[in-house]
Amino acid sequence: MVDSQAKGVIHNATSRKLVSPLALTVFVWIFLMNAMDMLPLDAIPSLWHGAAPSLGFPNYMRIVPTADLSTTLGLSTSVLLVCLVYNIKIKGIGGWAHELIAAPFGDRWFLYPINFLMQMIEFAAKTVSHGMRLFGNMFAGELVFMLIALMGGTWAWQSNPLTGFFWLGFGHVVAGTVWSIFHILVITLQAFIFMMLTLIYVGQAHDSH
Repeated sequence: MVDSQAKGVIHNATSRKLVSPLALTVFVWIFLMNAMDMLPLDAIPSLWHGAAPSLGFPNYMRIVPTADLSTTLGLSTSVLLVCLVYNIKIKGIGGWAHELIAAPFGDRWFLYPINFLMQMIEFAAKTVSHGMRLFGNMFAGELVFMLIALMGGTWAWQSNPLTGFFWLGFGHVVAGTVWSIFHILVITLQAFIFMMLTLIYVGQAHDSH
């Protein structure tokens, strides 16, 4: 499936020998990181909180790597570096340098500064939006899991949980189950979108303006 997607975007067969496995790696890696959102919210952090002080580590842990902006921006920056490499490999350093100042508004000397500025904005916008999209969706999903967990926590903290707070406990189970089933689609879709944008951006690096 990934190879078919790569063929539709990247027409250079030599490039696909690297880019297709890279895209598959990105998809599987992000899917597995996203899937950590399906684990019980406090299970691994609780174990970490017990072991961290004795090991000299900070008593803090986020279980979902892709709900951390440093992870997603690190991934998108890595994709940017791959795009820069292919820009130079396919077009040559001279051809790419000329493209930076001649596109998108034309090869006129008085447009060179504007063209270069627009190219830098394009690279920055693609990289930031690539990472922010994954981060925003996974962070929002994690917050929903936290809110659902608070429903069960409020029920469990009551001295008599079978009174007026019964529905919080019941709602915690129902909402957690429904959101977990829906979240399977979210974690898969976000991994697929990140993979497809990686292929598209690398494919754009092969195109000349």
